[in-house]
Amino acid sequence: MSKPNFIVFLTDDQGYGDLGCFNPNCRAPTPVLDQLAADGLRFTDSHTSSAVCTPTRYSILTGRYNWRSRLKSGVLTGESPLLVETDRPTVASFLRDQGYRTCCVGKWHLGLGWQVREGEPFDLEQFDWKGDCLGRIDYTQPVTAGPREVGFEESLIIPSSLDIPPYVYLEDGRCTGIPSEESLLGVDTPYLMRRGMAVPGMRAEDVLPTFTARAVAAIEQHAAARREQPFFLYFPLSAPHTPIVPTAEYRGRTPLGLYGDFITQIDAIVGELLACLDRCGLRDDTLVVYTSDNGASPAVRLDELRAIGHEANGPWRGHKADLYEGGHRTPLIARWPGVIPAGGACDQTVCTTDLFATMADILEVPPPPEAEDSRSLLPLLRGGRQPVRESTVHHSVSGHFAIRQGRWKLLEAHGSGGWSYPTEAQASAWGLPPVQLYDLEADPRETTNVAAGFPKVVEQLHTLLAACRQQASGAAAP
Repeated sequence: MSKPNFIVFLTDDQGYGDLGCFNPNCRAPTPVLDQLAADGLRFTDSHTSSAVCTPTRYSILTGRYNWRSRLKSGVLTGESPLLVETDRPTVASFLRDQGYRTCCVGKWHLGLGWQVREGEPFDLEQFDWKGDCLGRIDYTQPVTAGPREVGFEESLIIPSSLDIPPYVYLEDGRCTGIPSEESLLGVDTPYLMRRGMAVPGMRAEDVLPTFTARAVAAIEQHAAARREQPFFLYFPLSAPHTPIVPTAEYRGRTPLGLYGDFITQIDAIVGELLACLDRCGLRDDTLVVYTSDNGASPAVRLDELRAIGHEANGPWRGHKADLYEGGHRTPLIARWPGVIPAGGACDQTVCTTDLFATMADILEVPPPPEAEDSRSLLPLLRGGRQPVRESTVHHSVSGHFAIRQGRWKLLEAHGSGGWSYPTEAQASAWGLPPVQLYDLEADPRETTNVAAGFPKVVEQLHTLLAACRQQASGAAAP
């Protein structure tokens, strides 16, 4: 098999129900993504390794569960050091070593090796969510650890989410401006936004167009100058995470308000890149993957969306941060003309960790043993329907665990493990049991805890989860 190009779109906080091809009642038009699904394969039981941003990104790049890293709960700030060890194989370094040109454009949120001003200690405990308000970071110096150090030869990124400062672009490891003033980036919407250090004149609504132009340029430059060399473009968008800032062109297009308009803008961005592939004659030579880093967030006012008929997380219980399905069951679409049969849907359980082994399998090269939690999806892409995973581990914002095997899902938590009702504090105070078991075939909405009625299943899943958590690095997970 010849080496295809790879493009991975990763949206930020987009729910299962935010695409028409996954939700017939979606109130935000997504014609491009619907056509992408019609031309490829939809995965209806796809999961992120975590229910929040940073950990999922770690799992995509490394092929391992996020909780094996130093980050056991929560997410990083914009000032945090790099989470991925620079000597650890990543999808980017693996593909680079296989002769690929590798490029990252978008939201990074995996930490950076910031340099500090002379005489200023780098004390993470004194850094805060406002973005280096104490003035320690020297933005004139290149970062010592970032996309380049984990395998990306080219990059244009923002450090974190678009509501987590510092607000600055970094191109190939260097800031393109100096954050020198506190700012809200011109955000005037009612959704969450944090004031913090920013480059003067930087505007939140310009970020998506800036990233899109850079991604299109990367494809065009490849087609013009390096056509014989395959490329890997990792495109983690900063939307529809807060702040909700669709550009003027998209405002007012949907009945969902700004959030729906933002979804429509994302759809159009995907269309721009797909059209670029067509213009450059690269459509048939490119595997396109589209997914999200976790479920939709309560910050976008899910109840208000629900009141006008839109279920952002589809039929699933919970939302971003949770162990319940709404926290980590996300849309996944793959298109590769001539290889992936068009118009299919796959109901096998898969995980974001699996992208690494899938790409390695396509290249007929074994993945490194350090990608121990990755399983190849190539048999499923080719139309197979046999399971590729024995089990899948889920992880919440607070560090709670769940494990899925077939129809059964075990939660080691009193409540959601995240932000939805009941939280761990609420459920524990009410005396709810510390273990939940759901039969997802009979009860896909996770309404009835059947742990008391299936003690052997509970014991088996506890044992399986413990074995997975205790395995040595580099050993294949159960």
